Amino acid sequence: MKMHSLTRELIEAGGIDALVARDAPDLAVLTEAERAASLNATLAARPEGPAWLFAYGSLIWNPTVRVEECRVGRIDGWHRAFCLETVVGRGSPAYPGLTLALDAGGDCTGVALRLPEEGLEHELSLLWRREMLAGAYVPRWLEVSDPAGGHIGCAIAFTMDRTNPHYAGGLSEAEVVDRLANAQGAIGSAADYLFATCEGLAGHGVRDPALDALADAVRKRRKAQNSQG
Repeated sequence: MKMHSLTRELIEAGGIDALVARDAPDLAVLTEAERAASLNATLAARPEGPAWLFAYGSLIWNPTVRVEECRVGRIDGWHRAFCLETVVGRGSPAYPGLTLALDAGGDCTGVALRLPEEGLEHELSLLWRREMLAGAYVPRWLEVSDPAGGHIGCAIAFTMDRTNPHYAGGLSEAEVVDRLANAQGAIGSAADYLFATCEGLAGHGVRDPALDALADAVRKRRKAQNSQG
């Protein structure tokens, strides 16, 4: 399988859709018109103030959009979880991987990214090509606070649609570890996605004990498998 890096250039060239057509042709994806409608609805609901993006996974360490400011931020009512099955990118139809989503309940500390006003719609259109591939997310404007409890602003957050067929919130811990340890796709492994997210959070001074414990479990699984092989 030819490997690709998830870059701004790849997204602008329509590379994500091309990877889907090549590696997972049966995956039902949103049309350009459907993505545009979703983006327009999100912009129509925009609150007053700067446009922020809440990063909780790969957007922390690879945003692929232009960012003017980064701040550690927290949202309430949603938590970070490996609950989104992926059959392309970091998994395959034969061996689906998992990526992060915001699932209902709890809270989440991540990174608030302030987007530039100039060219905002274009930046968001690139983001929609990346995040709204199969419509598994529901984009929402959520309140973000800083570590001291102060108000940062309202941010776009990609929350999990539990009615989507790719929702994987019911997996056991052992199944999550297995998928993260073994799934591989055209832009890399699910394990590297996990490790990079832990490193990205640490780079901003944020620790997620549950995510760190999961990373340790995946490393142990991979080490055990390599010793057996």
